[in-house]
Amino acid sequence: MSGTSVAALLVSHDGARWLPTVLEGLAAQTRPVDHAVAVDTASKDASADLLDQALTPTGGAVLRAPGTTHFPAAVELGLEHLRAAGEPVEWVWILHDDANPAPGALAALLAAAVDHPEADVLGPTLREWPSLRRLLEVGVTISGTGRRETGLERGEYDQGQHDAVRRVLAVNTAGMLVRRTVLEELGGFDDQLPIFGNDIDFGWRAAAAGHTTLVVPQAVVFHAEAAHRGIRRTPLTGRHTHYQERRAALYTLLVNTRARFLPFQWVRLLFGTLLRMIGFLLVRSVGEALDDLAALLSLYSSPREILAARRERQGRQVADPAEVRALLAPTWLPYRHGLDFVSDLAAAATNQAADVAERRRAAAIERDPSSLAARRPVADDDDESFEDTGVVARFLTSPIAVLLALFVVAALIGARDAFGSVVGGGLSPVPASAGAWWSLHLDTWHALGQGTAVPAPAYLLPLALLASLLGTSLTISALLVLAVPAGAWGAWRFLRVTGRLVSTRGASRWVLLWGATTYALVPVASGAWGDGRLGPVVTAVLLPWLAHAALGFADPSADRRWRAGWRTALLLALTTAFAPVAWLFGLSVGLVVVAAAFAIVPSAMRDRSTWGPPAAAVFTVPVLLAPWWLPSVIHGASEGLLLDIGRLPAPASDALDLLTGRLGDLGAPWWLGMIVLVAAVLALVPRATRIPVLVCWVVALVAGVLAAALGNVTVTLDATETTLGVGFLLVVLQGAFVTAATLGGQGLAAAVSGGSRARPLVAAVAVAAAVVPLGGIVWFGIGGHDELTDTEDADIPAYMVQSAVTGQEHGILVVRGSVADGLTYTVRRGDGVTLGEDEVLTLATADPAFTEVVRTLLSRPTTGVVDALAESGIEYVVLPAPADGAVLAALDATGGLQQASAEERTTRAWQVDRPLATDAVDGPRSWLRVGLLVLQAVAIVVVAVLCAPTARRRRR
Repeated sequence: MSGTSVAALLVSHDGARWLPTVLEGLAAQTRPVDHAVAVDTASKDASADLLDQALTPTGGAVLRAPGTTHFPAAVELGLEHLRAAGEPVEWVWILHDDANPAPGALAALLAAAVDHPEADVLGPTLREWPSLRRLLEVGVTISGTGRRETGLERGEYDQGQHDAVRRVLAVNTAGMLVRRTVLEELGGFDDQLPIFGNDIDFGWRAAAAGHTTLVVPQAVVFHAEAAHRGIRRTPLTGRHTHYQERRAALYTLLVNTRARFLPFQWVRLLFGTLLRMIGFLLVRSVGEALDDLAALLSLYSSPREILAARRERQGRQVADPAEVRALLAPTWLPYRHGLDFVSDLAAAATNQAADVAERRRAAAIERDPSSLAARRPVADDDDESFEDTGVVARFLTSPIAVLLALFVVAALIGARDAFGSVVGGGLSPVPASAGAWWSLHLDTWHALGQGTAVPAPAYLLPLALLASLLGTSLTISALLVLAVPAGAWGAWRFLRVTGRLVSTRGASRWVLLWGATTYALVPVASGAWGDGRLGPVVTAVLLPWLAHAALGFADPSADRRWRAGWRTALLLALTTAFAPVAWLFGLSVGLVVVAAAFAIVPSAMRDRSTWGPPAAAVFTVPVLLAPWWLPSVIHGASEGLLLDIGRLPAPASDALDLLTGRLGDLGAPWWLGMIVLVAAVLALVPRATRIPVLVCWVVALVAGVLAAALGNVTVTLDATETTLGVGFLLVVLQGAFVTAATLGGQGLAAAVSGGSRARPLVAAVAVAAAVVPLGGIVWFGIGGHDELTDTEDADIPAYMVQSAVTGQEHGILVVRGSVADGLTYTVRRGDGVTLGEDEVLTLATADPAFTEVVRTLLSRPTTGVVDALAESGIEYVVLPAPADGAVLAALDATGGLQQASAEERTTRAWQVDRPLATDAVDGPRSWLRVGLLVLQAVAIVVVAVLCAPTARRRRR
């Protein structure tokens, strides 16, 4: 290396904070540089003076440039100085003013250059400054979406694990050693990349031109990344560092991608940017989302710049494209990052309320360091740590895990009737595709019956979203099959958090196991599952998460309380979609809680962040459900705002049914629910947990009062009579009882651990309590208690159904009953009445004119009535068995009705022999509902962004 000449080229801008150390590091090199040139771009601090003092006495040069000089131009100024001075420089060592080289950095780079004479560009390992150990980069490449890929784990420390000299696409310009001839041959760094991304672009161009870039881990440079981290702002970045970084990434891909892949890359980056913006919005990084959009528009609006840069590169591309492609990040890597982001976001969203207890404890310690909260809990047997011997070993040695697994398996066996297509009880058949649900949700007028403007039920939107991924049948099957396991998961998380709010130790896992499994069986034991009542089934899964989110109202941080409010609003809206009474219950509980808080701590209520989040949670729901709520009132279907979803009439429940968790005559033996009720009453005995147990009883009291009021009201609809919905309130009552019993068990366990003499009594209570989940899961597993089937019996001939699906004018008038007992009619269109359509038809008001036509048809039919049927879009008239003889005789003698065949001999049918009106059930479009749908979509996005966790910015 004796004939090797190296010039250090240092670029500085307002770097006085780091320059003294950097200059000391440069002077301390075991292999000193032969020449030193520094370019200062109009620093406002003492950077230029520091450079003069350090370099001028040793023969170095300090060049002063305007503040608008970007990094590529500054490097070019340094090269021009070396050329003008006639210095025979072979290597140029580029340094930043915030990059401090270790003493042996240059020597290691030059040694690698000797060992690898084919190398033209070499770079060091970059470690974080000032931590000095955390790795930043050991070579770098780029993914197909523009992400800067280092191949390192987050926060990875340098322990010698990356000690091999290897070829890479690029190395950072902080410490880059490059042959001067290669730097000049490639035209230096691209002026379109003023500060970020020029290293990757240069490395890509070098690889395409046949040059080799190596990373030398033995050479170490400590980098502060001042511009990237926002520690230092320059005229070139301003406040939008992310914009510059993203623009550089997009530019690098567009100008270096091979020509045949450019159209795909152009489209990919467009949609990829939109997905990134959604991700940033979900974590409330609105500025970064706008920066991404601005970067994309900046490049896509200037295609000439892209094309000019591509032409300039084409003349130097001599390397095998496959060789260059091997240096890029794997094609699958962006998708893995996407999955990681979704999983991280989901984990953060579900864990937001999990640490409320710890934050409250920390706040209590801050107020009073001598308080009980400052005392660390003593670990008990449940918290004992074991040696990590593998997943299987840990599972088999944990009784809790084994019992939970057995419970889930038993629940899946019990749910065997829900595998595949499901119908029966309160559950109507599902349509053939998710498109039917989307149409029903979005249409402002429905071609059902004789046409109606009654809005589709609110739960169709989440069902349509799921069905778009799973299909309609699998969506309903999954909701039923996974109801018990998902309920157990949510209940476990909620009960664990409430236990930690009561005491720092929390509840025993045995107590949690009882509470989670007992609650998970509520929709099964109540009979809602077996009767196909999606409302109680789905809300039983959602309720623990809703309550979990509401715990955030107790967070010491005002920002977290507001976030909890928006999160609760979203979950309450989803719950209300499946159980309309949930909003009324939420409003009632909110009023009770706010009133109690005002009475107990009047001063706290002066803070808007105390009462504001609960108010926002409750009153945001009508906005999120506006397309269903307001049109229901306008079109006379307001009863639907208080009815359970599904086929009507719903099963009626008396006071004993509600207390024992039963929907009428459905469900498991009543004494199982009585045990839970008794346990909730006995939970008031332990003094340590009496206050939280009383809170559970207050919630149960609110639910009970509402259930008593609604359960005694009968609603008369055109099609049926039914009581108002109490299914959700039953779930709340049982959830409150289970939570109270779990907290009581926690208090009882704490008393026993303190040396109580009541151990035999506690053991007896535990055995009695264990009967509930054991008896419930055995009853469910045996089966035979439900009304669910694979298909529903149809009394309509198949050829009529096939005709009905060809157009809305091919309706089928179905008449049931007898003259003596009364006749009823329904109109079937399309593929029949499916889930969602059943509620629309039930709540719709019958058309008086068409009802009169049917009455005349069945009493004194004439040809004029037949004409009216055709004008109403009726092609067939069907009287399912047993058909009334008097009606049969009258219809047989009516002109214009031709007898049609039926599968059953006792079922009679006729075809209307008239031209059918194609616009028979057409109706007006409601622009009001269109506007409400737009409002709903915007509100969902806004609330989702407001309730999502905030992302921490990290290197991309």
